[in-house]
Amino acid sequence: MWRFILFIFFGTILYYVLQFLIKNVPSLRKKTNRDNEPEELVQDPYCQTYVPKGSAVKKRIAGKDCYFCNPECLKKYLEKLSS
Repeated sequence: MWRFILFIFFGTILYYVLQFLIKNVPSLRKKTNRDNEPEELVQDPYCQTYVPKGSAVKKRIAGKDCYFCNPECLKKYLEKLSS
């Protein structure tokens, strides 16, 4: 009977120690609200696709920032402008 009580006692202590350690590990923490906010979307002027601003290819054209879904669309857009 005493073994069972000691087992429960040490199991409870181990549980709380692990909970304390998990709370202090940054990779295991819950994401902050900032991580859950939606990212701004920008429209590719060539193919009209919306892409996240952070992953878009950015190019300043005629004093205006333009965002493209990939370098190929940027190349085609520049060819279209020059012709």
